[in-house]
Amino acid sequence: MRLYTQTGFFLCTLWAMLILNTACQSSDPIDFGSQIKPILNKHCISCHGGVKKNGGFSLLFKEEAFANTESGVPAIIPGNASRSEFIKRLHEEDPELRMPYEKPKLSDEEINLLTEWINQGAQWGQHWAYTLPEKVEIPKLIEEAGFSGDNSSFVKNGIDQFILNRLQKENIEPSPSASKQILARRVALDITGLPPDTQLFQNYKHGDLSYETMVDSLLAKPTFGENWASWWLDMARYADTKGYEKDLGRTMWQYRDWVIKSFNQDMPYDQFTIEQLAGDLLPDPSIDQLIATAFHRNTMNNDEGGTDDEEFRVAAVIDRVNTTFDVWQSTTMGCVQCHGHPYDPFKQKDYYNLMAFFNNTGDEDTPNEAPALRFYSPEQQDVVDKVNNWVSKHGDSNTVKGYKDFLRYTEPVYKSHSLKDFDNGSYDDHASAILWNNGSCRLENVWTHGAEYLYFNHYSNYNGTSFTIRKDNAEGEILTQFTLNKTEEPVTKRIPIKKVDGPINIYIEISNRKIPKTTNALHIYWFAFLPDIPGSSEPGFSKIQRAFDKAVNFKAPILPVMAENPKYMARTTQVFERGNWLLLTDTVHPATPPVLNSWQESWPKDRLGFSKWLVDKKNPLTARTLVNRVWHQIFGRGLVSTVEDIGSQSDFPSHPELLDWLALRFMNEHQWSIKSLVKEIVSSGTYRQKSELTPDSYQSDPENEFYARGPRQRLSAEQIRDQALAISGLLSSKMYGPGVMPPQPEGVWQTVYSGEQWLESKGEDRYRRAVYTYLKRTSPYPSFITFDAGSREVCTIRRTVTNTPLQALVTLNDPAYLEASYHLAKNMQSLDNVEEQLAYGYERATLSKIAPKKLNALKELYAISVEEFKTDKDSLTQFLHFDANPTAELAALTVVANAIMNLDEFLTKA
Repeated sequence: MRLYTQTGFFLCTLWAMLILNTACQSSDPIDFGSQIKPILNKHCISCHGGVKKNGGFSLLFKEEAFANTESGVPAIIPGNASRSEFIKRLHEEDPELRMPYEKPKLSDEEINLLTEWINQGAQWGQHWAYTLPEKVEIPKLIEEAGFSGDNSSFVKNGIDQFILNRLQKENIEPSPSASKQILARRVALDITGLPPDTQLFQNYKHGDLSYETMVDSLLAKPTFGENWASWWLDMARYADTKGYEKDLGRTMWQYRDWVIKSFNQDMPYDQFTIEQLAGDLLPDPSIDQLIATAFHRNTMNNDEGGTDDEEFRVAAVIDRVNTTFDVWQSTTMGCVQCHGHPYDPFKQKDYYNLMAFFNNTGDEDTPNEAPALRFYSPEQQDVVDKVNNWVSKHGDSNTVKGYKDFLRYTEPVYKSHSLKDFDNGSYDDHASAILWNNGSCRLENVWTHGAEYLYFNHYSNYNGTSFTIRKDNAEGEILTQFTLNKTEEPVTKRIPIKKVDGPINIYIEISNRKIPKTTNALHIYWFAFLPDIPGSSEPGFSKIQRAFDKAVNFKAPILPVMAENPKYMARTTQVFERGNWLLLTDTVHPATPPVLNSWQESWPKDRLGFSKWLVDKKNPLTARTLVNRVWHQIFGRGLVSTVEDIGSQSDFPSHPELLDWLALRFMNEHQWSIKSLVKEIVSSGTYRQKSELTPDSYQSDPENEFYARGPRQRLSAEQIRDQALAISGLLSSKMYGPGVMPPQPEGVWQTVYSGEQWLESKGEDRYRRAVYTYLKRTSPYPSFITFDAGSREVCTIRRTVTNTPLQALVTLNDPAYLEASYHLAKNMQSLDNVEEQLAYGYERATLSKIAPKKLNALKELYAISVEEFKTDKDSLTQFLHFDANPTAELAALTVVANAIMNLDEFLTKA
């Protein structure tokens, strides 16, 4: 009887499995990426993946998911859901046994999907973002959908066919096109960050200019680069100060200007990428290509007393790895510093393989932020050119490069030694030392390159300091002796030494009988050996030698840039245990994550090779990331709404085929042109729709995920200020240069370690575009912060858009907005009567005619204001304190103009 029962049970089970498998075979295949992975990430991966592998079961990688668990058998048996413990636990009623543990039971739909997926063989597959985009066909429209709208008028390019195809499936109609006034303002703000100029707008409004021609005109304006630079500078964490507690100033504006110029020149995005990550490693790099590398010198720099220089050098390298993957790959690589990624297929070793690409740069945590580019005056550049031309004429390629780099950077890029503590000397890896009286230090393993001269950069507070250089140690052969005197600032001295080939140790000692032994007598910033200037025997040599000695001491503005250490100074990269830089384990070498595109042997294993790997057309993330973020800038949401992350925890694309189609076009047809991408998006019928939200459209698509209406979002902090200056006629067109300091409330800036102050700019610098405003990380410009701009201490992919009362207080009371309102009011006053003045001011600000109801409200505000200013002269003079002869009428118009600048239609791109 027992045998019969067991046999019967076995036959019934087999029969049920056959029926289930037959049913599954007849159903549509389950897609892992779009249907299964979201369920696993939502309900399972927090306990079974990455850091946590409860029960020895992980769902992060395929090999882990199908491996034996702590029970000794796999939890997932492909092709057999009924025997898979994974499925059994989902059906349990006992909350101690049911998965997910102590969480609500999965829905029947989710359980059925997982069951069917396993019965179909549990095909794993990759997350959609890690697969290479394949050729996408533009969808054909469903003509018989019965839409009342005219599809032919909506469809302007391929984008619209993807959008309309999805709208038809959702049974949603697109919105009609916006008016010319709305479109002109919308597209001008998106492209240039400013309203359209009057002539351009009138030509388009009256039909003398097509929409496409207007777009081309806007893309050609230099204001394009200024607008889009703000977006990139957020990601590049650009600021004018170093950050941390001291937060001292630094000269980084040359990089900001490079970004603006690159956007205006429409530099291809692959070149834009390579130059920023590895411009210094290109063959014979130009000054602009070196400036580009300041992208990764925007990391914060801590030179406070008592800090560990190596700790903050490592912190900068970590920031560079994380920022690179945030910016170019939409990948949250930061958590992999400490452990394998909890959601995406990146292991901890991958992180340190990547870190090895960035770990060999010459910059360290120093006050002078070397290496840095010198920017010579025309007179200084003439001297430098004469020296370089002489060396080029008489020297070999290595000598030419050595002298060119020596004069190009603030100090030698290729240091050939390490400075070691000896007696009373102190040192750091940057090869700088402080020597007390009767102190000494030693340079170990110095490569002199057979030079006859030592170049020595130093600073001293005293005269008569004896300086001796010996070979090897305190008893070694004297190579040179001389006396140093007081210097007001660091100077470079050329010192003759006996010619030595190969690496040696050099011992340096100083003494001064006139000062106490414990006195800080000498600062040594760097030593360098350079091959002798070639052509000693040529006429004019001595003049060139003197010119060179003069040139190395030129004082000039600088910009911190990247420079690679030579191979003999290469650092070793090791895995940090649990991300702790003090706990070093396995040694690793430069390599990229195997889950992404493969490495080409022709690429060098350095930042240049890595940058080429990033922009290789087989990289599945780079083009998708850029396209998604440009789309987000224009529509206010990305095709993948989580623009900072397109990993397995991201939202699924609303239009995956459109995203891939645009990514492929961006790389191939547009040849990485951002301007071409922007033009294609803003030329679409999707972009040109009205942005009005109706009750029906809110019910069918509250977030505008299907794009049945045009983009509508509040302007950025920079755009709001720039627009106010533009419509008032105050905006300066001056471009480039050091950051400016427009008005801000007193007491905002408080510096502890220096006398730096916010010195309000004069003249047109007071009215320059917001992108040029000086940004102090610990005290950013107040009105920008209020409108959601950041402090740029770290990479910011997406600004959080808020709506707070403080924003109204800024636009109502900030001096910049009051001054703009005053000048707009003066323009309004040129018309004959109040009604015309108010209508003009509104149209000037919004490009739209004012509705009667709003006009009446503004007339009432004007009348009340006039009466108050006439009866209260003190308020009048205080309100228009910058006007020598204020009138109640002008003050009232200023109040109205200020009110107009606080309207939703002024602060919003509709």
